[in-house]
Amino acid sequence: MGRIAATLFLLAMAGFGATARRQSADLSSKVSAPTLPVVTFTQDFPESTPSHYSLRVAKDGSARYESMGKLTPEAEGDPFSYSFTMSAADLNRIFELAASARYFDRDVDYKKGRQANTGKKTLLYEDSTRHQKTEYNYSTRSEIQQLTKSFQSIALTMEFARHLQYFRRYQPLALEEDLKRMEEMAKENDLKELQAIAPLLEDIAEDKTILNVARVRAQRLLALGVKASSE
Repeated sequence: MGRIAATLFLLAMAGFGATARRQSADLSSKVSAPTLPVVTFTQDFPESTPSHYSLRVAKDGSARYESMGKLTPEAEGDPFSYSFTMSAADLNRIFELAASARYFDRDVDYKKGRQANTGKKTLLYEDSTRHQKTEYNYSTRSEIQQLTKSFQSIALTMEFARHLQYFRRYQPLALEEDLKRMEEMAKENDLKELQAIAPLLEDIAEDKTILNVARVRAQRLLALGVKASSE
């Protein structure tokens, strides 16, 4: 299991319990072709948490993250969703890599040797004339590896946001530890789209009831998000 996937698992097992309202529109059930080109990454890994997540991004930058996983060992499962506008740098890179991968029109799963199971991954491309997808556990193709890492890094940012929401409401003293981990991972380029959770980080940074060390970390993460989105 890679570092990003492992961190997603550890986040979920930390015991946070934020819940989000189910959205009335099920994006995955749409039958009609999208007006704009869309790339969707989905990962299903029952042994991990979240056990399922998807990240859908349209050519205009509109993006939506959805996940489902047990927040505690006893829980049945808890949905989470977050809509945001993706940075131009990540947006352009995702669609460039999708083009390099021929819009997922072929099998990319590595079958020549045994590989650890890291979950079923699906890349889907849709536009007015195409609906193409590829499924894999592991791929040796560079563009697929880069897309996987990018989407997993964004998913990690979203799961951290979920965690911070819960801690801010129920365990504010625990915020500093998560923010510290976020800083460390951001500096290693393991988090993407930090600017997407800027409203949450701003709320923490401006909340005088929160420990100052946590507020300062939130401010530094905001700065890192601005820097990354402008590169």
